[in-house]
Amino acid sequence: MYTWDAEDYYKNSSEQQKWGFELLDKLSLKGNERVLDLGCGDGRITAQIARRVAQGSVLGFDKSERMVAFARSHFPEDHFPNLTFSIKDARDMDFNQEFDVVFSNAVLHWIHEPMVVLRGIKRSLKPGGRVIAQMGGKGNAAEILSVLDSIVTRKEWSGYFTGLTAPYAFCDAAEYSKWLGQAGLTVMRIESILKYMNHGGKEGLSAWIRTTWLPYTTRVPEGLRSAFIDEVAERYIAAQGLGAHDTIPVKMVRLEFEAENR
Repeated sequence: MYTWDAEDYYKNSSEQQKWGFELLDKLSLKGNERVLDLGCGDGRITAQIARRVAQGSVLGFDKSERMVAFARSHFPEDHFPNLTFSIKDARDMDFNQEFDVVFSNAVLHWIHEPMVVLRGIKRSLKPGGRVIAQMGGKGNAAEILSVLDSIVTRKEWSGYFTGLTAPYAFCDAAEYSKWLGQAGLTVMRIESILKYMNHGGKEGLSAWIRTTWLPYTTRVPEGLRSAFIDEVAERYIAAQGLGAHDTIPVKMVRLEFEAENR
């Protein structure tokens, strides 16, 4: 089991945050809604939601105690009186028609039981409520995964990866659309979107690998972890090359959807 480093994530997740704000901009709000941020992480986007529903309220929850502690300290109730954070696993949602909107960014691909979560979202929404979400889709970060899959079979690393199973549930639009319907939600829009995450040289790429690829990196003993991350970064750069202005682009596929509780 791995533990998120909230401070490190805050410093090295600018692309995820940018995409989250872009997703939020697609959400039309009146300003009085009750909003649930499913998997709020460090709380930056959750706080922005709270600003946009000044006459409403927002609950952000995350499974990570460190993430929630970080969010509470950086976005306190005395500055955001309509914002609350709590610790919860998305699979354990027990809300009953409490929310006008459920928002989720870069979370659902971590969950291998989609129907459990989607049914929880359905229960959480008021009649006529909406869910808008973005997650890693089929083909997401395929080139990085290819490098990782090659390295973990090498003699010097393979012993740390015995029993490794696919840590991410990267699905396509057809699969997820079916599950949304089975959960009782009406799909308004669902699409796979190609995006590029651009890192500032090897240092930026390594920081992203260290911060977000925990199912791999935390299997390696701490004393060897930097060497492992360096090898992943170097092999990726050798295979993919540099982008404009010496940035290192990583091709990402985001699955994005909006659905209603009719």
